[in-house]
Amino acid sequence: ENVYYEDNSVYYGDEVVATSEEYAQQAEEIVAAAPEVAPDTAEWLPLGVFALTQDGQASGPDPSLFLQLAISKEGILSGTLHNTATNTTQTIEGMADKESQRAAWNVVGKTRPIMETGIVNLTEDTAPALVHFADGTTQQWLMVRLPDPEGAPKEQ
Repeated sequence: ENVYYEDNSVYYGDEVVATSEEYAQQAEEIVAAAPEVAPDTAEWLPLGVFALTQDGQASGPDPSLFLQLAISKEGILSGTLHNTATNTTQTIEGMADKESQRAAWNVVGKTRPIMETGIVNLTEDTAPALVHFADGTTQQWLMVRLPDPEGAPKEQ
């Protein structure tokens, strides 16, 4: 929550930690660090389904992007990104970096955009996220957890 962008710099609290370009490159490195693990051999913990909207969008159209995420014990992120406007679903992959406490992911087979947030944010009902685009821009987005469907099994 203390990470923010201002004047092409990334701040943690009131300290500059990187340029926006360096920060996006670090996110790319986090995604690339995901080890190759056969999905059926890993133990997965569902993190939930999130609606994605551009941050600060107080009103407007309903969200059309939905992200379903799970994490393995190794910190590998997997899931799907569904776009209701185009009725397309893409597989996402990424990694949670224990040292930096950042989680980053992108669509399988693509390098950008990369979406990232703090690891702890993946447990919150609403959380900020950054989206790094191929043109070098970064936008702040909001992840809003959707409630579990009625009758869905609860994690013990």
